[in-house]
Formats: sequence, structure tokens, C-alpha cells
Amino acid sequence: MIRRGLLSWISRVGILLVCLCCVVSVLYMLACTPRSEDEQLLLPRANSPTGKEGYHAVLQEREEEHRNYIASLKKQIAQLKDELQQRSEQLKTVQGPYSESVGVAFDHGSHEKAQNDLIDFLHTQINKAEVHNGIKVPTEYAAIPFDSFTLQKVYQLETGLTRHPEEKPVRKDKRDELAETVDVALDALNSPDEGGNPHRKVYTSADFIEGIYRTERDKGTLYELTFKGEKSQESKRLVLFRPFGPIMKVKNERLNMANIIVNIIVPLAKRADKFQQFMQNFREVCIHQDGRIHLTVVYFGKEQAQEVRSILESTSKVANFKNFTFIQLNEEFSRGKGLDVGARAWKGSNVLLFFCDVDIYFTAEFLNSCRINTQPGKRVFYPVLFSQYNPAIIYGHHDAIPSIDQQLVIKKDTGFWRDFGFGMTCQYRSDFINIGGFDLDIKGWGGEDVHLYRKYLHSNLIVIRTPVKGLVHLWHEKRCMDGLTPEQYKMCMQSKAMNEASHGQLGMLVFRHEIEAHLRKQRSGVKKS
Repeated sequence: MIRRGLLSWISRVGILLVCLCCVVSVLYMLACTPRSEDEQLLLPRANSPTGKEGYHAVLQEREEEHRNYIASLKKQIAQLKDELQQRSEQLKTVQGPYSESVGVAFDHGSHEKAQNDLIDFLHTQINKAEVHNGIKVPTEYAAIPFDSFTLQKVYQLETGLTRHPEEKPVRKDKRDELAETVDVALDALNSPDEGGNPHRKVYTSADFIEGIYRTERDKGTLYELTFKGEKSQESKRLVLFRPFGPIMKVKNERLNMANIIVNIIVPLAKRADKFQQFMQNFREVCIHQDGRIHLTVVYFGKEQAQEVRSILESTSKVANFKNFTFIQLNEEFSRGKGLDVGARAWKGSNVLLFFCDVDIYFTAEFLNSCRINTQPGKRVFYPVLFSQYNPAIIYGHHDAIPSIDQQLVIKKDTGFWRDFGFGMTCQYRSDFINIGGFDLDIKGWGGEDVHLYRKYLHSNLIVIRTPVKGLVHLWHEKRCMDGLTPEQYKMCMQSKAMNEASHGQLGMLVFRHEIEAHLRKQRSGVKKS
């Protein structure tokens, strides 16, 4: 009897607990069910598409709301930046010790006069820097080169600890500096004060092509940024300057490059196989892509001359290309003499010259860089090219050496910036003639390019010196002749080693026997175990 009563009591308690749990579950679901906007997000409306379409429409609506909110935040940030810049300028006007330390006496009695003094000081910094005119430089060691950059990469001569010739900026200050420069340039381009045309183009970061910059440590940082223009053969260049303070717009120029012909001058002796390779790239880049090119080949001697001429005539026939000149000189090869003769042979109006060698690979982007960075009577362009290491060493562990197009990768293990070479240059013919041309007493290879470069450094022309990704010196074997003195032969071999491979790759060659012995020991140890 007692057992039956106990079982009945237990069953009642169990039923009561189950009911209690059900009530708690219902209350929990009612409390946690989303309402209003959340309800609309989770459940499609009665008259709206169901399933994926309904969720997609709601997500698009939310995305649009977020975009509007982000645009509003950007506008507020821009306004705050403007206010911060104004406050910063006002603060500088009342900083007496600063003004005295830089030798500028601001009038603290008049706020307007103080602002004018500050502006005069900043403009003095611009005038001191090499912005409007070149400054005479005693030697090539004193010249300050530019670095170049895109939205993603910086191409630099001073590689720092990374030793990468190109990289995404590792240092935050450099990333922020270049991003701010592009933003300031876009603000200047899109300013309503520029031209007053309501239908003018609105520039974005997608229109940014490339920029160059350099810092004169006692004056400030100079930036030159190039953007796509409103027409296909047009660009916009903005010159900005940071005189250790807010960036100031210096120039806003329209660059019309549609009618700028580049006369590529190539001095040559023998090497018909290399010329064949050069013409393959020339046909693709200069004829098919650019179309504003004249080629001048100055050939020394008679050996292989007919073969070179045939290559030219074949290209002319196949590509319908008539803009070339072939000059033959029956004398000892002199690179300076060949370039000088080629430059003076031009009979038309002032032309942009590109002094080139047969083992150089260049792109259409580089040809536009030539046009952008030169100006008759003002600027000459001395790009730093990327010199390729020996492909047999770089790709020795591969089954086969890749094609030339696949080899053109700017990395520390594939080549180096040839900052000691000045042979590849773009300059107007008038500047070349006025500066005096090459020293024709120099025979063979080398020396004439440095001599001409120093002439420009000693002049008032602006020399643009920057690494460019679209100009590559293709590797070729360097021969050190027996007639050299022991010191010359040693220097020649050192130069050959520099062109063969990187320091690490040469080290792997030197210690290859030790490495092979280590690998053999490793393999034998695995077999024993």
C-alpha cells in the first residue's frame, strides 16, 4: 500500500516538473523573439519575395544604409581635418621660440600679420628647395634621388633592413604619409575652384598612376603625383610640397602627351641576336601599344650590319612601321659617339630622346614616364633601372628557365637597382645640344654617361632620378679581357660577381659542396634508422 502511494506521488511530481519546463520554454521563446526591424530582417514581408530573394533585398537595403553612414563619417572627418589644419596654423603663429629658432620674426601684435609672416616663411622653404628650378650640385654623390610609388607599392633605393627594392610600406609613418598625399591631391583636383566646369571629371584614387617623392632634410618633402587625364593621351600632374608642416599645392598642370614623339637611339656593334630580341619587344611595346615612337640605330662596322638592317626592314614590312633611321659608321665602336650622332641626325622640331642599349627591356608605362618627367629647358630624366641576375643561377633548381616575360620580377633574389649606372636617360634634344653632348674622346663602353650626368647636375635643370619598374637590364655574360691590369681585372671580376647573383645565392654556390655533404649525411641517417 505504501509502495503504491509512493509511486503515485512520484508520477505526479514528474508530470508537474514536465509542465513547469514547458511553461519556462514558452516564456523564454516569447522573451527572445526579435521584434520590429529585427523581425523584418528575419521574416520576409507578406508582399515581398521569399527565401533567398527576400534576404538579398533586405541585405542590400542595410548595405546602402551603411554606405550612407560611412560617407557621412568621411565628410565629418574631412571637416575635422580642415579645422585641425587651421588650428595648427594659428598655433604656429603664436609659437615665438619656434619662429625665432628658424630666423623668422613674427609680429605677435597683429594676428593677420603673423599669418602672413608664416605663409612667407613656408614659401621661402619652397624657394630654397629644388622645386621650380634645379640647384647646382658639386658631384653625383650629393644629388638627392626620388623614390617612386603606386597605391600598393613603393620602389626605393634606400631599402633599409628589409633590403627589398620594392615593397608594401612596412613603416606606418610612410604608409600614412603617402596616403595623405594622394588624398590632398584628389581634394585639389576635385576642388570647385578648379575651372568652374560643372561637368568636369571627378577624380578618385583609381585615377592615380604613379608618384615620386624625395626629402631635403633641411627644407621639406617634394611630391609629384600623376593621374589619368580626361582624354586617353592626357595626364594630370600635381606638385605638392611639405615644408615640415601642412602640404602646399605648388602646381596643377595639364600634361598633353598625345603628340610627344620619343626618339629611341640605340648604338650597336655586332650582337645581331640581341638586336632581334630587342626588336621583338620594340614591336609589341612601341608599335602596337604606344605608337608615338621613332627608332634610330647607329651601327659601327660592317660585320653583321646587313643582318641588323634586314631585321629592321622585316619589322617595317610586317608591322607597317616606317619611323626608323639606320646610320652606319665605319669606325671603332664608341657608345657616346653613337648616341651623339643619333641625336644630331634628327631633322625635325625639338624631340624627346631616349638613350637606350640593345640589352634593355622596357614597357609602354616607362615611355609615358619619360614624357611625364622631362620638360625642355627645365627637366631631364635619369631613371634607375632594375638589373637582372643570371637566370641560370636564379632558376638553376627549376626544370627549365622561364620566358623573359616571366623573369621580369622585381625581387631581391632576381636583381638589383643599378643605381651606379647613368646610361639610360630621357632628355629633350635641345637640352642635350645646349649642355654640350657627350665627351667624344671616350672610346668603348663606360664613362661617357657619368660625364653627361655631371653636366646636368652642374646646371640649373632639374634632374629626376628615380627607380622605375618598367626598365630592366637583361643579364648577359660579362667578359674580362686578358689585356686588363691586375687591378682592372679584379674590379671587372667584382662587377661580374655583382651582376651574377645576390649575396645569398653566391654563398650557396661557394658552399655547395658542404651543403651536398650535409644532405648525403641526412639521407644516410634516415636509411639507418
